[in-house]
Amino acid sequence: MTRNTLPVPLTGSGRGRSTRARTIRFGLSKLGLTMFTASLAMIFLLPLVYMFLTSFKDSSQMTTLNAPLWPASTNTYTAADGQPYTIYQVPTANGVQSLALEKPSRTSSTFLDPKTGQEVEWQGNWRSLSPVWSLDIKLDNFSTVLTLLNFPLLLRNTLVIAILGTLGAVTSAVLVAFGFARFRIPGKDGLFLVLIMTIMLPFQVLLIPQYIGFKAVGWTGTWLPLIVPHFFANAYNVFLLRQYFKTLPRELDEAAQLDGASPLRILWSVIVPQAWPAIIAVSLFHFFFTWNDFFAPLIYLSGHKELATMTVGLQDFSAVYAGSGSGFLTQAASLLAMIVPVAIFFVAQRAFLRGVIISGVEK
Repeated sequence: MTRNTLPVPLTGSGRGRSTRARTIRFGLSKLGLTMFTASLAMIFLLPLVYMFLTSFKDSSQMTTLNAPLWPASTNTYTAADGQPYTIYQVPTANGVQSLALEKPSRTSSTFLDPKTGQEVEWQGNWRSLSPVWSLDIKLDNFSTVLTLLNFPLLLRNTLVIAILGTLGAVTSAVLVAFGFARFRIPGKDGLFLVLIMTIMLPFQVLLIPQYIGFKAVGWTGTWLPLIVPHFFANAYNVFLLRQYFKTLPRELDEAAQLDGASPLRILWSVIVPQAWPAIIAVSLFHFFFTWNDFFAPLIYLSGHKELATMTVGLQDFSAVYAGSGSGFLTQAASLLAMIVPVAIFFVAQRAFLRGVIISGVEK
């Protein structure tokens, strides 16, 4: 004969322990996820951290074996004769001491004790010893870069191209996106599909025809090939703005039409004031694209260094100073080139992220 047993209800203390256990498990899982994402972020940020630290180093640290990753210089001791000697960590009978190398040798070297100034004989190869390093930030690297790279000229050229191109790209994209989002055009969906298909065309496919066309009209060697094409609505920008415009209620357009507003008036007074997040997102996308563009300026501005942009100038500078222990100069130049776009992004960060999320496209 079987006997049915009913589950025993948890008492107050049992329910409390169960709740605490769930809270602890949730906290541990959240902590693990946070540590995992933080580790991934650190991995992606390592090249940036290395660039930042290297930009404050000097040539002696770059060419010294086993030098620290942070900006530093070897400690020296100036003897009575005025000669500076590098200080090393030397193992002795009294423990590891910081001694200045006076007379190096492979088997037996003479050191000076910085505290007493007396000579100390040490048996061994001095190259196996590690020098004593101290933090030393070289800020004059940036002044050197500003002089050698002609940074003000490159900054001016890049800002002119980026700002004019962004104004043209955003203005044309707003007009085209407004037409696709609001007007009843025969075959509108097909035209929009053709426009979106242009995103799939690689830049290399259009390179030769575009270059032949710009050379025929005499635009090569000028900024015109880098600015004028952006005034003809980029498909990606149109897609972003169209998605945002379609979320705005048409009742606002109809109310403006009842008041006698024209389509352009509706766009300027009704659509644009509500679409600033998407417009700012598109503006930043295009500005960063133009700022980082290397291939087009390299092709169309070849042989005209006075018109070169930041990316082309950095490439030429890196080709000269990347080797021979001068890599710190290229890192300092790259850090200077990042200041403007990073500052712009942080200023417009809130509106930028809002526009990207609402428009439904993340990049």
